[in-house]
Amino acid sequence: MKMFLAYFNDLFCLFFPDLCAACGRNLFRNEKIICTNCIYHLPRTNFHIDTQNKMARQLWGRFNFEQAIAFVYFQKGNRVQNLMHQLKYNKKPEVGIRMGELYAWQLIRSEGWMNADLIIPIPLHPVRLKKRGYNQSEEISKGLALVLKLPVSTQHLVRIENTESQTKKSRFARYENLKDAFIIKNTSELIQKHIILVDDVMTTGATMEACSVELLKIDGIKVSICTLAYAE
Repeated sequence: MKMFLAYFNDLFCLFFPDLCAACGRNLFRNEKIICTNCIYHLPRTNFHIDTQNKMARQLWGRFNFEQAIAFVYFQKGNRVQNLMHQLKYNKKPEVGIRMGELYAWQLIRSEGWMNADLIIPIPLHPVRLKKRGYNQSEEISKGLALVLKLPVSTQHLVRIENTESQTKKSRFARYENLKDAFIIKNTSELIQKHIILVDDVMTTGATMEACSVELLKIDGIKVSICTLAYAE
């Protein structure tokens, strides 16, 4: 029976192959979402082993944080751009989960990664969430949580304003656009907690800043910043 199922699966994959989300090539049976070659060649930042990394320095003086890390570098035309496009625009939330898992395995093998209590993804406004069907930052958080064994909360940090596109705005304009876009609910549950705040890509850091400023109003809270990609 097992041989028959394996044969049937191979035959199915011959006509309907699973493709790598990064390069588009056929996946082998033991590969999931991203092929082994693309995983090996991901442009990793290794920010988690350097507390003075580029991303952290970019956020210094803007708000207090424990760590600021990103898994990979985002550049136009690279594998990461392909993965982010699949995740955000091609209805492939599984890409976020897979990338979150891969990053989490790297983090737990590092002595420099700090323990935390809770993962909170940057929320989408309900209008945008309904249009996309899922929150890409939440999918990344699910992947991290599978390996790090941490709960994910989508109830504490809420987006109340559906702001306009940030793409062509300066850092200051982005922050002004976002500074009243988020609120915190059930704040007593976050007292003295260490939060991992998760987003997909960091460019200017305005979104992380706006969310962190609100979170840091809570007594004794600590915030670490974690993104899938960092755009130089």
